Order: sequence, then C-alpha cells, then structure tokens
Amino acid sequence: MMPLLSITDLRVGFGRNPEANEVVRGVGFDLAEGETLAIVGESGSGKSVTALSINRLVDYGGGRITGGSIKLRRADNSVFDLLTATEPQLTKIRGAEIGMIFQEPMTSLNPVLTIGTQIEESFRLHRGLTGRQATAAAKDALDRVRIPDAARRLEYTPNQLSGGMLQRVMIAMALACNPRLLIADEPTTALDVTVQAQIMALLAELKRETGMSMIFITHDIGLVAGIADKIMVMQGGEAVEQGELNQILDHPQHPYTQHLLHAVPHFASGRATRSDGRREQDKGTEPALKVDGLVVRFPVKSGFFGRASGAVHAVDGVDFDLMPGETLAIVGESGSGKSTTARAILGLVRSTRGTFSAGARKAAAEQSALPVQMVFQNPYASLNPRLSIASILAEPVIATGGRVNAQTRTKMAALLKRVGLPESSLERYPHEFSGGQRQRLCIARALMLNPSVVVLDEAVSALDVSVQARVLELLVELQREFGLAYLFISHDMAVVERIAHRIAVIYAGQIVEIGDATSVLSEPKHSYTKKLIAAVPTIDRRREHFELDTRQVPSLVRPLGFEPEPARWDEFGPDHRARVEA
Repeated sequence: MMPLLSITDLRVGFGRNPEANEVVRGVGFDLAEGETLAIVGESGSGKSVTALSINRLVDYGGGRITGGSIKLRRADNSVFDLLTATEPQLTKIRGAEIGMIFQEPMTSLNPVLTIGTQIEESFRLHRGLTGRQATAAAKDALDRVRIPDAARRLEYTPNQLSGGMLQRVMIAMALACNPRLLIADEPTTALDVTVQAQIMALLAELKRETGMSMIFITHDIGLVAGIADKIMVMQGGEAVEQGELNQILDHPQHPYTQHLLHAVPHFASGRATRSDGRREQDKGTEPALKVDGLVVRFPVKSGFFGRASGAVHAVDGVDFDLMPGETLAIVGESGSGKSTTARAILGLVRSTRGTFSAGARKAAAEQSALPVQMVFQNPYASLNPRLSIASILAEPVIATGGRVNAQTRTKMAALLKRVGLPESSLERYPHEFSGGQRQRLCIARALMLNPSVVVLDEAVSALDVSVQARVLELLVELQREFGLAYLFISHDMAVVERIAHRIAVIYAGQIVEIGDATSVLSEPKHSYTKKLIAAVPTIDRRREHFELDTRQVPSLVRPLGFEPEPARWDEFGPDHRARVEA
C-alpha cells in the first residue's frame, strides 16, 4: 500500500525566475500512517519551505514548485496529486486532511477576533456546523488540548492568553477536523522549557489517541529525540541525510549532521558546567554588581475612575551579588520576573524599592546609573535599520556626552575585529548581516563604554544552534579578556550549563534557589528547579513518555498593601541555598 504521503524530487524556487533561484532542491521522502518524521536544519536550510509546499501554502509567499511530485493517500485509499490540484480542491484538503501549526501563534491568530470565532471557522468550513453546534465543537476542541475553563476562554482575544496557551489554541485549530497528517513548524521554539515539554506531551498524547502522522520541523535535535520515528537533515535546500531516529543520532554519516549534533548544547545535569573563568575572589573584593531588596510592582486599576485596586508583584525582594569575571545565570519561565529584574537594574523599568551598587558606585533602584550594558534577545529588532554600523556603535558614546573622534573610530574597529567582523563593516547597515553577525554587533556596542557588567537577556535564544555555540564561545573569550561580569538571563538550561558559574532560579517574582551552577544542576533542592531540569530535552531521552501537567502558574496580582512573608532559606553547602517551601 502507498504511504500516507509520498514526495519525490521536490524543487521550489522564488522570484521572477524560480528555476534559477531554487531554495529546495530534490527533496524526497515517504511518510507512513501513524509515523512521525522530524525535519531538522538551521535557518535557510529549506525545511519550512518544504513543509509549506506540501499543502501548497508556499504559493502565497512568492514561491513556486518547479518540479517533483507530492501525493497524498486519502481516507478512501485514492491517490491525490497536490501539485495538480485546483485551489477549491486544496481548500477542502487543508485543515480537513492536512493540519498545520505555525511557529509564532501571535502572528497566526487574528488579534481582533475571539478565540472561539477563529476555532469555529474550521468547523463551519469543513463540517458545515453553525451557531451553537460550532460553539460546542470549539469548546470540545479546547477541552481536547487541556485548556482549563474552555467555555470562558472562547470569549478571550489572543492578547489575553500566554504563549503556551496560544500554541494550544493553534493545535486545537489544526486538529479540529481530525486531519490524518499534522505539520508542526517549529511549534515550541518561542516557548519556555516547561511549556515546551507540555506541548510535546500534548502532541504525543493526541498522536496516540488519533493515530495521525506528523511532520515536526525544528532546529533542536534533542527535542525530536523524544517523539520522532525518522529524521531528515536538511542543509542548503537539500536532504543530506535521513533515516531511523537511532541511526541518525547514534551513527550520523554526513559531516553536517555530525556538526549539528556537536553544536547542540547537551544538558548533562551539571557535569558540563564551566570550571574556568571565575576568579578566586579576595575577601575584600567588591562585587561587580550587588542587588539588595529589589521590588518591582505595577498598579492594577479598576472601576470607572481607574483607581488602583491592587498590584502585579513582578519582582518581590530579589537579592544577589555578581563578582568580577563571573557569570550569574537567572533562569525561569516567561512571566517569572527575570527580564523585569534586568530592566530594573538598567533603569528601563521603574522599581518600587531596593538598591544597586557596582563597585564603589551605589544607586537607589529608581535612579539606576551604573556601568552596566545590555544585549537584547532579538538582534533584528535591537539595531536601527536606518543607521550604519558606525552610527550604531557611536550611540552609547554620544548618549553619555562623549564625542565621536579618531580615538572612538579606532575603538570601534578594534571591537569589531574582536567579535570577528571586518573594519569595513562600519560603513554597512544591519540588513547586510546574518543573525549571528548582528548579535556580535550588539555585543560590540555593549562594550563601547567599557562596562563592568553586561546583561544578556535571552541573547542566544533566537540563533541557530551552531551560531549559538560560536556566540557563547565569543562571550567566554571576552569575559576572560576584559574581566566582564555577565548577568545571563535564559530559560534554556543546557545553554546555562555551558556558560554559567552560578545560577539563580526565579519563580513568581522571587528567587527560590541560588548557588554554584554544578551544585544547583546536579542536586536541585526546590521543586520548581527540579521541574525546570526535568523538562530539558536531550538526545538521550528516546521516545520518552511526556507527562502532561495542566497546572497554571499562580497569578502575581495581589491586593493593595499586601506584603509577602520574609523568606526562609535552607543551606546546602557553602554556595547553595533554597527557599523553604510552604
């Protein structure tokens, strides 16, 4: 019997002459019923274009399939040729027989329509349901993906749900009509490890329930080890290697597959933490950064007159020391308060109370003016596209009252060379650089004022694994050379293990565990730390049975005047302590 999906010699091009501008060249594979194929590769490898070509969505993005065949075996065992299908025929196939989950739910959902309206659309189109029937079916779809209080959530708009919840809504929409094939294009890339684990658990459970086939597109090989049956590795628009899961992971043949497996940060439960770099501190050494009693609260207003009725306790009593030449990683889920902590230190968010000090310099929380610089998560958004690189690097100097002179230009050239970019880059613009190069430019800009502390807010999470590895190596080298202290904010425990000397775990605005990286990762004491570590994907966990956890992060909204109880700590060695749990 023919496989559920059979692709032969697929070729896809873009532009006015697509044959001369092919980005997918000769890709082919078969997918059996109930089978999961993982397509892995870095940005630009052609994996997403391949997925979009299966249901001909690539036609809407300026692409054109220039050769090959895509054949789908339908429920009645007839063979359907997707390349010769008309648009009305494709409309009946999409959603009904081929479902798709996109990477970014906020751009895939209509921001002005309720969740219920958007889910009902699929039932109206493919099943002919209307009115209460469509609403009941939409509620059942949300129940199916384990969204609590589904009836009320139907009235929500996308901005009222978290990233993990939105991705569940996207899964509910994709599975609304029980498709026989589900294409998931990087469905967990923007999610925290715990939410990512829940999405993977949900997909695995739904796959068992329905027997559907799945194509899972990702750049994280460790992630697919828990769910895939087969892997196809793509590079430069070609499938360079494909085969059974164990064969690819244990005995990769192609150099690019070997490179990908080597570049992926492998979580080793604390065995791979850094043993270099952190200097033995003299007793009298001042911390590069000291944070005492940091509190950040945002008012919640209600009523006709907009009076404050409570406050969001985003950060609630955070304390830590960061020594020169040391990397302190702050880890936690989205909404835990880690980025708010960093922004408060930089004065980008107004703090309620607390103090900061850097060496001999001290500032109240509300007027931070310390020698601290920041590298943001998205290198595409943090560089002004209208300014040349010379102007971008000059911005910190001008902002602090300095002048751009020959000495400044010399420093720019030296920093560019240090981050691996030529001096000629000064005259170019951000769009002329790759993602990894742009992040190197952001690092160079952060070093223009000789800071003692650099805050890295998810600075490598948007990068491919091999680019990520090179940027991490650069950060370690710069730390050794300049004695920099890093405040490294991340939700990726494998990356944290590779770069951190110490770790602070933050949950619901409070540090719940802090200490030496090896100790925290190998012997976690707080239940939340254990949960974070248990959710880390690794290539050693093959076809793992993910446990679905529908518990929600507690609300951080508190009534006016509420103050938390003083923290109580248990000590687990000279540099490891955890908050006593209630």
